[in-house]
Amino acid sequence: MSEQEPDVADQLARMNAVRGELAERMEIELTQVTLDRVTGRMPVAGNRQPYGLLHGGASAVLAETLGSFHAATVVAPEGTAVGLELSCTHHRGARDGFVTGESTAIFVGRTVATFEIVVSNEAGERVCTARLTCVLRRGTA
Repeated sequence: MSEQEPDVADQLARMNAVRGELAERMEIELTQVTLDRVTGRMPVAGNRQPYGLLHGGASAVLAETLGSFHAATVVAPEGTAVGLELSCTHHRGARDGFVTGESTAIFVGRTVATFEIVVSNEAGERVCTARLTCVLRRGTA
């Protein structure tokens, strides 16, 4: 992770502390959270399927984690966001190192938001493209 302002680093540390049990188990780490972009990374080791490749479900968990944090950021601090639909297209395998995900908004409305999450390997090659749609519940925190 690059050098960051102390308050940004503190905010990321707080968000990583509440990222959820599954994200913790899979060692997902949030690396940037803004209204425009949410990024994070996950090790391939420990998240492989029996053939030694990154499990497609692991890519989906990374994508949903990043997209959900992105949706929550849109309605923070007074609202909540819940996933409605997730679709993933797997392009290539990853055997080791880390994969990085980046969530960007496709559409943000009053009650629904859709995000594209691109998961890439350390060489910058696209491993998975996901689309997450969330219901935005404003004023319900």
